[in-house]
Amino acid sequence: MIESPDTNRAERPPIMEAQNISKQFEAVNALEDVSVAFQPGEVHALVGENGAGKSTLVKIMAGAYRPDAGQLLQQGAPVAFQSPKAAIDAGVAVVYQEPTLLPLLTVEDNLLLGHEPTGRFGWLSGRKVRELAKRHLEAVGGNIDPATPVRKLSIAQRQLVEIAKALSLDAQIVLMDEPTSSLSIRETDQLGLVIDRLKEQGVCVVLVTHDLSDVFRFADRVTVLKDGRVTLSKPVADTKVDEIVRSMVGRDLAYLFPTRIKPEPGPIVLEVEALSVPGRAEKVSFQLRSGEVTGLAGLVGAGRTDIGRAIVGAVPSEGTILLDGQPIRPRQPADVVGLGLAMVPEDRHAEGLVLDLPIAQNISLPQLRSLVRFGMVDVNQENQLAATQITSLRIRTDSEQRLVRDLSGGNQQKVVLGKWLAGKVRVLILDEPTRGVDVGAKVEIYELIRELARNGTAILLISSELPEILHLSDRILVMSKGRLVAEMENDSTDAADFTAEEKMIRSALGLERGESDEQAEAQGA
Repeated sequence: MIESPDTNRAERPPIMEAQNISKQFEAVNALEDVSVAFQPGEVHALVGENGAGKSTLVKIMAGAYRPDAGQLLQQGAPVAFQSPKAAIDAGVAVVYQEPTLLPLLTVEDNLLLGHEPTGRFGWLSGRKVRELAKRHLEAVGGNIDPATPVRKLSIAQRQLVEIAKALSLDAQIVLMDEPTSSLSIRETDQLGLVIDRLKEQGVCVVLVTHDLSDVFRFADRVTVLKDGRVTLSKPVADTKVDEIVRSMVGRDLAYLFPTRIKPEPGPIVLEVEALSVPGRAEKVSFQLRSGEVTGLAGLVGAGRTDIGRAIVGAVPSEGTILLDGQPIRPRQPADVVGLGLAMVPEDRHAEGLVLDLPIAQNISLPQLRSLVRFGMVDVNQENQLAATQITSLRIRTDSEQRLVRDLSGGNQQKVVLGKWLAGKVRVLILDEPTRGVDVGAKVEIYELIRELARNGTAILLISSELPEILHLSDRILVMSKGRLVAEMENDSTDAADFTAEEKMIRSALGLERGESDEQAEAQGA
C-alpha cells in the first residue's frame, strides 16, 4: 500500500536535499551556497532568469555535474552521483526541455532504452516492450503509436514521449525542465493529471519553469534562484506573483551595460505585417528602424524565436515582410544573405557554427562567393577576413586556424557574430546572444550591440534575460502565447529602477490586461 504523501511528512527526510552547493565555471559562479530540500509527494518549482543557476542545480541532481562544494543527500544519506546513469539507478529521472530521443528509433525503443524487458531466456521481449510503451504513453495522454519513428513526431509529441520515458523509470524524483513550453492547452491539462498521479504515489516533481502560471497551476512550493543564490523559498499558497517577480529581478546590473543614449529613430528598414508561424505565432506586426535596438521579450514558448526565424526564412510563415518597403519572401536563410539581413541563432552549436572547422572557415561561410577565384577559395583573403574579425571582436585565439570547438562559449559566440559582420548587415536578429557565456564576454557583446546600433544597424534583440532587454533596448515588444501583447518606448536609464522590468513580466503573463494576481493564480490553479 502506497503511503499518502501527507502522512508523517514532517517526520520523513526529503527525497533529495542540496546542502550548501556551489559550482563555478571559469570566472562564473553558477551556484553559491545553495540549500534546498525536495519533499516526497511535492511539486517544487524552480524559477529564475536565464543564468540564475536552475539548470546547473538540476544537472548536479541528475549526475551530469558534480558540485565544487557542498553535498547532496538522498533520503537523508549523502550521495555523489558519478554519472547520469548512477542518478537514474538511484531513482532520479530528467525530462529536458530539448528532447534527447534518438530520431531513427521508434517511440517504444526510445521509451525503454537501457531497461528493456526480457523474456524467459533473457531475450528481448517485443510483446512486453509494446505493452509497456503503450501503458506509459496512455498515462501522458499522448495518443501516439509506439511503432512510430521519433523523427516523424512533432516537438510537442516528442516532449510527451520524454515525460513517458521518465515515468517508465519508476523514479522517486522527476526533474522537468520547461515541460509545457511546447505543449498545447489539452496536452498541458493532461500533464497536470500525470503530475497529480505522481504526487499520489509519493514522487517529488521538480518543475523548472519561466512560466509563473505553471507555478500557481502545478506547484506546492517555489524556490527562486538569482545569480546562483536562493532568494526565496516558500509554499506557493503563501506568496504572490509580485513577490516572485521581485525575487527574480531585484539586483543592480548597471556595471554590465554600456551607457544607453536613446537615439533619434532612423528610417524604417524592416517591417512585418500580420506575420504568422502556424501553431507558434499569430499575426505579429512591428517595424525595425535604422540605428535602433528593438527588444523582443516574453516567456519561453511565447513565439519570439519563431518570429525571428520566419523573417530570415528558417521556418514556413504567412504574412508580409518588407525590406526597405519592398516585399520579400525568403524560403531559406540563404535567400536573405545578399539582402543584408542576418540572424544569430539561439543554438550556436547546432545552427550557428561548424565546430570541427577552423575559425577562418566559419567566418567566411556567408562570404564564400566573394572569396572564390578560378573555382577555388582564396585562402589568403579568407584568413585576412577572419583576422579582421578576430581583432575587431577580440576573439581570444592564437590563430584563425584554431578549431571552433576548442574556443570558450563566449569566443564561439563572437565567431557566430563575426561571420555575419564580415559582410554588410543592415538588419541583425540576435536570439539569446549571451546564453552560456561568461560575464566578461557578455560585457563585450553588449558593447558591440550598442556600437552596431550607433553605426546604423537595425537590431532585433530576442532575450529571456529581462535586464538585457531593459538596458540595451530603445523600444520593447512583448509576446505572450504567440501574440504581440505590448509595445513600449524604453525611457529607463536607471539600473536600480525595476518598474519597466516588472511591467514586461506582467505583460508576458497577461497581467497588464487588467488581471489581478488572484485571477492569474486562479487561472493557473
